[in-house]
Amino acid sequence: MLAHSKEEIVNSVPQTGFFGHPKGLFTLFFTEFWERFSYYGMRALLLYYMYTEIASGGLGIANDTAKSIMAIYGSLVYMSGIIGGWIADRLLGTQQTVFYGGVLIMVGHIVLALPAGVTGLFLSMFLIIMGTGLLKPNVSSVVGDLYRLSDVRRDSAFSIFYMGINMGALIAPLIVGTLGQEYNFHLGFGVAAIGMLLGLIVFVITKKKYLGLAGTYVPNPLAKDEKKKVFGQMTIGIIFIIILGFVTISTGILTINRFTYLVSILGILIPTIYFIVMYRSPKTNEDEKSRLLAYIPLFIAAIMFWAIQEQGSIILAEYADKRTQLEFLGIELHSSWFQSLNPLFIVVLAPVFAGLWINMGERQPSTSKKFSLGLFFAGLSFLVMIIPAAINGTETLVNPIWLVLSFLLVVIGELCLSPVGLSATTKLAPVAFSAQTMSLWFLSNASAQAINAQIVKLYQPATEIIYFGVIGGVAILLGVILLLMSPKIQQFMRGIR
Repeated sequence: MLAHSKEEIVNSVPQTGFFGHPKGLFTLFFTEFWERFSYYGMRALLLYYMYTEIASGGLGIANDTAKSIMAIYGSLVYMSGIIGGWIADRLLGTQQTVFYGGVLIMVGHIVLALPAGVTGLFLSMFLIIMGTGLLKPNVSSVVGDLYRLSDVRRDSAFSIFYMGINMGALIAPLIVGTLGQEYNFHLGFGVAAIGMLLGLIVFVITKKKYLGLAGTYVPNPLAKDEKKKVFGQMTIGIIFIIILGFVTISTGILTINRFTYLVSILGILIPTIYFIVMYRSPKTNEDEKSRLLAYIPLFIAAIMFWAIQEQGSIILAEYADKRTQLEFLGIELHSSWFQSLNPLFIVVLAPVFAGLWINMGERQPSTSKKFSLGLFFAGLSFLVMIIPAAINGTETLVNPIWLVLSFLLVVIGELCLSPVGLSATTKLAPVAFSAQTMSLWFLSNASAQAINAQIVKLYQPATEIIYFGVIGGVAILLGVILLLMSPKIQQFMRGIR
């Protein structure tokens, strides 16, 4: 495929028509809106579907195993973005990669909507993991392709796009969750599939007219002889993995628990290798090496934060289902609805925090201090969950306000850490590894969920106070350590604030 200049790409896109933005932003906004609708709708039901008894329409998977599977699922979704980025950069370009990702996600949800048991569950997971890896990182890249680097609308565009992500995530549990819990799990998953189908329809119908050349070029295409070699290696690798999987599963060597341990190890090993390769590379100069060292404590802090935040769809989801009063002010609640709290608070509070940092200007906290605040609020979100258990024990149902408060606190932490982490990653990345360092940032979430796969097994109502107390306390302790290290980290950043 021929490469195009940035100027050619931007000139091929209709420049206004969607709130003063290129019409292509409409295409990408609604594609991502429906993709997030399908993903978060499915995720709001998945844990309950796995541990609910077969007689009640679930799979009857052991509670601890179901929670581990949820964590591993989330980890692999983030890891798969590395594959999606490579395919877009070297084979298809971002636009085509987004489309094929959407197709895989839709098929995955369709499989989950069928009464295919545990086999259907794992096939669906594989399809959605691969599809999300193709779509998620690349749809954001296409947004960037709509604008010149000097276009003052860029930040506003990403804010609108980010709102689409959270609006999809906000309404999905209310619709998919209600249908799944009130009527049938498979009906809920079917609606998630319809959501992704709607996203694909919007994308296909409008992409040619509204996106122009955006996302159509391949930045670093494989040469013909390279393609033959790479495809051959990929084919051999896939065949080997299939044979190995078949043999180890059929002989009982590879069990679900052993697989979760394997992914947990990879979750720590992969980012460690990333750091070592970048640090030892001759392409990384002394200033960049120093900045990488400054980035390591931030990365560890991010893992700790995401380890708490991602338990919202696992531990807090189970808490909502089994430990919470599902009636409030005369309204009957569904446990899946609590999954809408995170995106709701982000939609409400994100503009507040953006305005706050702008108004503070040079007086705003440094990157490491913002990370400390993120850890403090994340830790606090778990510590508050001790209070109802300490007051009334773990045998009584809890007022839903405690869950609402926990979600609110972790979102405040997220808004201190997540956008700042993205910004810090772009500033501290070695020039030769800028794209890989962004992949590394997303791996902080994958690593957190890989570690969670082992941690979440420890939660039981009987261990509730210890569980929330230890994890929340460790987060706050790490936040204090990071705060004390802040001057040294700033020194290693070599002029980057």
